[in-house]
Amino acid sequence: MVLLTQPRDTLESLAAEYLGDRDQAWIIADFNRLTRLEAGKSLVIPLRPRNPGGIRPGGYQTVPVLCYHRIGSGRGKMIVSPGDFAEQMAYLAREGYRVISLPMLRDFLAGRGPLPAKSVVITFDDGYRSTYEFAFPILKKHGFPATVFLYSDFIGAGDALSWSQLREMVGSGLIEIQPHSKSHTNLVLRLPQESDGAYQQRLRTEMEKPGELIRQRLGREVYAYAYPYGDANQAVTVQMEHNRMALGFTVTPGGNGFFAYPYLLRRTMVFGDDKLSEFKTKLAVFAGINGQ
Repeated sequence: MVLLTQPRDTLESLAAEYLGDRDQAWIIADFNRLTRLEAGKSLVIPLRPRNPGGIRPGGYQTVPVLCYHRIGSGRGKMIVSPGDFAEQMAYLAREGYRVISLPMLRDFLAGRGPLPAKSVVITFDDGYRSTYEFAFPILKKHGFPATVFLYSDFIGAGDALSWSQLREMVGSGLIEIQPHSKSHTNLVLRLPQESDGAYQQRLRTEMEKPGELIRQRLGREVYAYAYPYGDANQAVTVQMEHNRMALGFTVTPGGNGFFAYPYLLRRTMVFGDDKLSEFKTKLAVFAGINGQ
């Protein structure tokens, strides 16, 4: 589609009208190599997905999924300070990274559409209250979407998110809530003298119960799962398929290409002692081949 832009047009409004989704405004911007519209200029809108796998000469696109736990004060490898988190998010915004939602990653892996070249996904594990207190305001400042993977037994505990906080974050349109198990038990390790039948039942409970609560209390679609401790085996992935889950996340670092196995997706942990230089190395958005 070729058109002459009007004063009322924006990238988002044109994406909604011609591509059916405001979030695909980046496609028009990238195709025309622009950041904003000027009235009275010709504009080309590609109506079909171009290069949905992100394949380019010398390699292919990969999508890093960042994994945080606590955001706050205190010492510990799993605690990122609010100042460091703010600096990391500012770096993403300043350097032209595009933080995408989990449904956009799902569509990319299913071959339904391309992603911006410097796409990044942000996730938080467990469901700590600090996600609401410290991370959420910073994400809102930049308009960055994120996903909270929570284990349902933790909700409402002293250091955990409450249902009202979860509803507020979901209501912002930026935050997805997905399951991280019921009790945060390791799904790979068998309990002492646990029978095959008891193990299978435990897997079902750990996967299904948190999803039921998310649907009932938040009215959200459940389609992704973060494995406790990042561990999964064949029994776990079979149960994922039985539950018709689309995405399963480990904590194996690295980016995800279009061909990634959707039940063993990579996530890169962000630690409290990471310098900004170390954070930059975790943003693997391209995988070269043949040394390129």
